[in-house]
Amino acid sequence: MRELEYPFDPKYLIKKKKALKRELLDSGRDFIDKKIAILGGSTTHDIALMLELFLLDSGIRPEIYESEYSKYWEDVMFDNPALKDFGPDIIYIHTTNRNISYPVTGMGEEDVRGLIAAEMDKFRKMWDKIEKTYHCPVIQNNFEFPPYRLLGNSDCVSVSGRVSYINALNAEFAAHAREHKDFYIEDIQYLSASYGLDEWSDPLYWHMYKYALSMEAVPTLAYSVSRIIKSIYGKNKKAAVLDLDNTLWGGIVGDDGPENLAIGPETSMGQVYTEFQEYIRSLKDIGVILTVDSKNDHDMAIAGLTHPDSVLSPDDFVVIKANWETKSKNLIDTANELNLLPESFVFIDDNPAERDIVRTQTGAAVPELENIENYIRTIDHAGYFEVTELSADDKNRSGYYKANAERAALAGEYEDYGQYLDSLEMKGVIRSFEPIFLDRISQLTNKSNQFNLTTKRYSRAEIEEAAGSDEYIDLYGKLADRFGDNGVVSVVIGHISGDILDMDLWIMSCRVLKRDMEFAMMDALAAKAQASGIRKIRGYYYPTAKNSMVRDFYAVMGFEKISEDEEGNTVWEFDLAKPYNKKNTHISVETDM
Repeated sequence: MRELEYPFDPKYLIKKKKALKRELLDSGRDFIDKKIAILGGSTTHDIALMLELFLLDSGIRPEIYESEYSKYWEDVMFDNPALKDFGPDIIYIHTTNRNISYPVTGMGEEDVRGLIAAEMDKFRKMWDKIEKTYHCPVIQNNFEFPPYRLLGNSDCVSVSGRVSYINALNAEFAAHAREHKDFYIEDIQYLSASYGLDEWSDPLYWHMYKYALSMEAVPTLAYSVSRIIKSIYGKNKKAAVLDLDNTLWGGIVGDDGPENLAIGPETSMGQVYTEFQEYIRSLKDIGVILTVDSKNDHDMAIAGLTHPDSVLSPDDFVVIKANWETKSKNLIDTANELNLLPESFVFIDDNPAERDIVRTQTGAAVPELENIENYIRTIDHAGYFEVTELSADDKNRSGYYKANAERAALAGEYEDYGQYLDSLEMKGVIRSFEPIFLDRISQLTNKSNQFNLTTKRYSRAEIEEAAGSDEYIDLYGKLADRFGDNGVVSVVIGHISGDILDMDLWIMSCRVLKRDMEFAMMDALAAKAQASGIRKIRGYYYPTAKNSMVRDFYAVMGFEKISEDEEGNTVWEFDLAKPYNKKNTHISVETDM
C-alpha cells in the first residue's frame, strides 16, 4: 500500500488507521498469522495499531497482546495467565528512558557501576524468564537520550551524567544481543536522533497520556519494529535492481561518453555518485543481490561500469540487462532467471515515470528518489534490507547466484538434461540437524516462500526443540558441484505420530531448483523414516499465491492424494511398507543414515 511506504505521512496514518486496516484485510493477499505481545513501560495503544498496519502491509496478520500500563516486568516475572494463554510468537518490550533510574549528579564511578548492574540484573532476569517460558524471539528497545543535559557537554563524559549513563546501558544491551540468539535491539537511540530528539520526546505526551514519545513519532517507531519482525520472518527484500544513467553516475553514457560521466573525486557531484556507489557496493556485503536494468546499449553500459573511477564493476552484478526493453519486463525476466519473486526486488531509478511503471506492473518496492544527495538516506531509512542475522550464506549469496548463471550457460550445451546434471558433478550432504547449521536452517525456514509446502515458519528456539526431540525427524541438505558450494539449501521436519510421520515442513532454496535435490531429500527421508519404524509418510500442501510451483510435488514423489478441500489444501500419503525405489540418480549423497 502506497500510503505505508517510506517516507509516509504520520498524521495521515494516525487519522486513517481504521480505514487502512480494513482495506488491507480486504485485499485478498496471503497472510501469515503471528501473535505479537507488546509489553510496555508506557502507553502502547497507538503503537500497536500502527504496528498492525505495517505488518499487514508486509503480509503478516498480527494478533496483538498488550500489557497493562507499565506492567511489562510483572507480566513476565509473575506469569500473567493472560500472556501465557496468549502464547506469543514474538515479544516486543517497549521501554524507554522513562523506565530507568538515573545516577545522582556527582555519584562516584563505583556507585554508578552498581546502578548499571542493578538495572541490567532486572532486565536480564526478565529476558531469561522469557527465553525459558516462551521460547520466542524478543525485540527490546534500547534507550533514547535524555531530554536535557544537566552538565551540558560534560554530560557524556562524567560517570554520573545522564548521557554517559544511557550510553553505558545501551552498550550492555548490545552485548546481551550479541550473546543471545533470537534477541534483537530496536535502536531508538538512533531512531530518535534521526527523527529529532526534541520532537520525539515531547513531554506533553508523557504528562497527558503517558506516551514516552510524541504521537506523530509513533508511526516511525512502529515502522522500525515492523522491519525487525519482517526480517525475522523473511519478508525483507533480497535484491536491488539499478538504473545506470543519472542513478549510478551523473550523465548519459551513450550521449556524453564514459569519459565525461560525473563520477570520482574531481567534482563535487562526482563525489556524491561515488559515495552512492560505495553504499550500493556495501549492500552486496550483507547479501543483497545486485542487478542492472537500464535502457542503454549493452557495450556502453559496460563502458560506464568499467570507468576508472567507478566503485562498482560488472562483476558486482549478477544480471546486467542493458537494452531497449521496458524496465518492467527486464525486472520480471531477471526475477525469473534468479528464481526470485519480483516483490523481492527494490527498483532504484532516478526517473519518476519509470518508477511508476515498475511499481504498478511488477510488485517490486520502488523508493521515491529526489536528488542524488538523498538517495542513501531514503533507501537506508526505508529498511528494505533489514539485517537480523548476518550469516556466511548471506555474505556469499551473490556468488551463489553468479555460479547459477554459469550453470545456466552450461545447460545450453546439452540436449539431454540428465547429462547436464551429471556434468555438474553434484555432491550432497543430508543429515539430521547439527548445531553449526541451526542459524541457517532457521533462516531458510523463514525466507523460503516458493518451494514451501506448508508455509510454516520456525524460530531458532523451535528449530532447536525439533532437533533435540525424539518426536521429530529432521533433515537438512547441502549441495555442492564443480561451480561451488550452495550451502544448506533444503530442510524437512516431520512429526512422529505412532507409525505415521506427518510432514510439518518441506522447503528448498529456489537457487537449486531443477537439480534433483528434492529427490535426494526424499530418499534420505524415506530411509530415516523406515529406520524409525514409520510405515506411512503423510504430506500436506497449503496453497498460497507464491508456492504454486510445488502444487504437484507429492505426486511427483510418488505420494497418493487422499483428500482435497475447497480451498485447494491437499493431504498425501506415501506407503513405506512397499519396496522403496531410489529417486535420485544424479547427486552423490553423504548421509548419517
